[in-house]
Amino acid sequence: MLALCVIWGVQQVVMKSIAVEIPPLMQLAVRFAGAAVVFGALVLSREGWRGFIDGTLPSGLGLGVLFSGEFIAIGLAVMHTSASHTTVFLYSAPIFTALGVQIFPEERLTPGQWLGVAVAFIGIVVAFLGYTTKPVLEMLQGDLIAVLAGALWGSSNVWLRRTRVGTAATYKTIFYQVFVGALLVFGYAWLTDQTTIRWTPMTIVAMAYQTIGIAILSYLAWFWLLRHYLTSRLMLFSLMTPLFAVLSGWAWLGEVIDPRFALGTALVLGGILAVNARQIFQRNG
Repeated sequence: MLALCVIWGVQQVVMKSIAVEIPPLMQLAVRFAGAAVVFGALVLSREGWRGFIDGTLPSGLGLGVLFSGEFIAIGLAVMHTSASHTTVFLYSAPIFTALGVQIFPEERLTPGQWLGVAVAFIGIVVAFLGYTTKPVLEMLQGDLIAVLAGALWGSSNVWLRRTRVGTAATYKTIFYQVFVGALLVFGYAWLTDQTTIRWTPMTIVAMAYQTIGIAILSYLAWFWLLRHYLTSRLMLFSLMTPLFAVLSGWAWLGEVIDPRFALGTALVLGGILAVNARQIFQRNG
């Protein structure tokens, strides 16, 4: 899970580095389209066309819509608020996941673990909220859209646990997401005139990383983890992703890290430890 947090954190720097040549939403559409070809071929080779009449199609398409909505919302949020605000509120997703999975007895958090969730999210806020020159009302609009993105992300994990698509093979689950994502994200990019692509050696490498490293390999690993570990615990660990995003931005783009980042990091790690302390001590006991 730590490796996934690093991969997902670095992707933000990669996307920003080629944003002039390929707008971020178009990058996502290309990424999802490439992954859809790979996972679609896997579905057809292993299950044939009958793989889409096993009862998972309706809930699979629903999962794809949630997935697409999350990324479109992120694109809208960054137009109205700062990148740091968008990151903070996107990573409210573990809160929505934790709320949604409380119907499963094995997923219910104790009061101490809920405190850990709160501490971790406060850590994200401390680390990422910063100054901005944008108008307050515009910032608020962007912040609310970013919260919506977080809610959609958290809801997609609950949807996966509660619907028929959760019983599908991992490659089919990912196919539903990236196929619908490619269509809807490209549709939005086209409507907003963000479909420009200028291929250079840098953009080719960056898109290969995003498609193969993120949309194929990391998604396979993420869904494997979701099927073998508790969703609420994994989502809390994902709070480390924006921390790695800021570190990579500092290392590669020269972005400044202020003392709040160190404090926020400590709070996030403390929250993660609080939620997982029982499992850690049981394993070592």
